[in-house]
Amino acid sequence: MAYTQAHLEALEAALAKGERRVSLGDKTVEYRSVDELKAALEVVKRDLHQQAMHTGLWPGSARRVRFHTTKGT
Repeated sequence: MAYTQAHLEALEAALAKGERRVSLGDKTVEYRSVDELKAALEVVKRDLHQQAMHTGLWPGSARRVRFHTTKGT
């Protein structure tokens, strides 16, 4: 499933309030525990990060460029 920023914000808001019920649009999910809510939050964060890397909005690993020069002959 492709998560959106709205999913992330809804989960973070519920966690900040100490609630286990998250509503987004016409759908509501009630988690069994705060730990389960935190796990769902990590899944959404990971998915958003992967989406950003796939679209090029988030840079991948750092690249190295090495130069080798000589003074000439």
